Amino acid sequence: MKWLVIRPEDPLIQSDRLNTVWNHVCSTVFPDSSGGLTVLHTIDDLDNLLKKPAVLTGCRVLFVIALGRGGINLTLSAMIRLLRLNPGCMDGSAAAMVVDGETEMYTKSAASELALALSMAGCTLIGRCLVEGTGSLYNFTVTARNLSTDLFTAYKESAAELAMRLSDFSFPHRGAPRILCVHACNKATSNTLHLWDYVKEGIRPGSEIREISLRNKDVKDCAGCSFETCMYYSKNLSCFYGGTIVEDVYPALEWCDRLVLLCPNYNDALSASLTAMINRLTSLFRKKPFYDKQLFALIVSGYSGSDLVARQLIDALSMNKGFTLPGNFALTATANLPGSIDRITGIEEKARRFGEYLSL
Repeated sequence: MKWLVIRPEDPLIQSDRLNTVWNHVCSTVFPDSSGGLTVLHTIDDLDNLLKKPAVLTGCRVLFVIALGRGGINLTLSAMIRLLRLNPGCMDGSAAAMVVDGETEMYTKSAASELALALSMAGCTLIGRCLVEGTGSLYNFTVTARNLSTDLFTAYKESAAELAMRLSDFSFPHRGAPRILCVHACNKATSNTLHLWDYVKEGIRPGSEIREISLRNKDVKDCAGCSFETCMYYSKNLSCFYGGTIVEDVYPALEWCDRLVLLCPNYNDALSASLTAMINRLTSLFRKKPFYDKQLFALIVSGYSGSDLVARQLIDALSMNKGFTLPGNFALTATANLPGSIDRITGIEEKARRFGEYLSL
């Protein structure tokens, strides 16, 4: 297994805290590496590797990133640009990331921007691929309590656990897939649902497909129950509100190994029904993280912003809920008027190839 560690160096950012975390990861996960890790620091380091055929494919890649007070690491930004310009350069690799900030903001947004670029480069992100250290480390309050330790130790242990999960990660079994599609689209007018019809034409024989429409269903959002209440319902595969989320979505999610969400872009965000559904998955997630399930999406925007919706999915379902994020997880398009998806040159063939890919 090839290991690649990417620590983008920005001359304006110094993080002794992150250095301590990284040293703990090395001593815990790589005690016998003896220099066997390839470590990149600069944009030239990454550019030089990209010039060598297949060097970045089939790797385990751990990003260790300091953001500084301004929330921008200029070398990281340059690396993201390079990844966007080289689609497929990380095919067959799997990645995770540790992001350290000096304020309460920017760690998640920087991580999701990187995650989308990695997916578009063909790289898989393991479920819950992010460990973030905010300025106060308050985000480790629950972890510290569970480990009976302080916030900084919880941070270090979480980073080591992430690196260990990346080391142990196995790509999902390629067999007859069980595909669950969830949407809230209007069948008469939705370009996104029409695109899904084309995708289905490419899905390989032997695949099982289930579809759930949340349209016109009474989908209540999460009530914010206490941890104890949520755990009580979780043990019974239920939720306080019940309804179609518990009766239809929960069993189907347990059954599937690939989730496909149809996501028309509403004001650069997911629809209310899909957002409520994601919020309501906490009860099921508390029983078992979704590490064994892959996330795919069809995203159609009327004007622009498909990347924002893709990042919302990455944040909510991969980084938070634990879905594995495959390389090239999202098929995106721009179409406004009903039926205008058909005016996009080559869209049927592109959709069919996406169907073949998600059913591998």
